[in-house]
Amino acid sequence: MQGYNVIILYNESESHILMCRRKKDPYKGLYNLNGGKIELGEAGLAAAYRELYEETNVDEDAVRLVHVMDFTYHLSDCYVEVYAGKLRQQTDVCGDENDLCWIALDQNFFDMTLFAGEGNIGHMLELVQRHRALILGE
Repeated sequence: MQGYNVIILYNESESHILMCRRKKDPYKGLYNLNGGKIELGEAGLAAAYRELYEETNVDEDAVRLVHVMDFTYHLSDCYVEVYAGKLRQQTDVCGDENDLCWIALDQNFFDMTLFAGEGNIGHMLELVQRHRALILGE
């Protein structure tokens, strides 16, 4: 079963999350969380830090990631690990795979005309908010 990850990255004031605007399908043109493929034999947390760095130039020193939840898609023979964290200080983000942008938390992340994932992003953010001190506290 192929593993993937997504990373919910909050800015240092926890008012925005870093998202990308997808340049290709699936979800071309929609906002999505950053993340990618977990390589064979790679630990999930290590893969999350690697993908975060590759896609945003944010390294392990700038953020502490917490494993929040998993989704298993049996019919697609894959799973997704969800991680969240907040920047320790203001950090420049950059990447060339997709356009990166900070999105304010007052958005309707269940809106499937703007956000990828069939509402899963909204669900993930609600869970993080419910456990905010455990996940985002240092």
